[in-house]
Amino acid sequence: MTEIIYKEESYKIIGLCMEVHKQLGMGFKEIIYKDALEIELNNAGISFIREQQYDIEYKGIILPHKYYADFVIEGKIIMEIKASSMIVNNFVSQTINYLKASGIHLGIIANFGEKSFTSKRIVF
Repeated sequence: MTEIIYKEESYKIIGLCMEVHKQLGMGFKEIIYKDALEIELNNAGISFIREQQYDIEYKGIILPHKYYADFVIEGKIIMEIKASSMIVNNFVSQTINYLKASGIHLGIIANFGEKSFTSKRIVF
């Protein structure tokens, strides 16, 4: 049986996201959910970096454009915030790229754009 990585941390984070969705509902832009989630993370005492920049290397050269992960939580979970009608494959691919660039192994896609909050764990 495979152990779920960062199970407790993920549970807390998803709970905070659900609280944000409960308070705001669907229909706002992503930035609004990010702002609200930042408040919830701070209130919960969870350390995070918002808009963490990652360099992308190609054949030994750092490319001029960077990746910006929405949140890096406790240095070990990347969380991407979406406000879409559903979690699509492009969001999964984007999160995998962030995981590759960062060396982090767990990503969470948090989608506030549906009637009920949805999320997806990505392990890489």
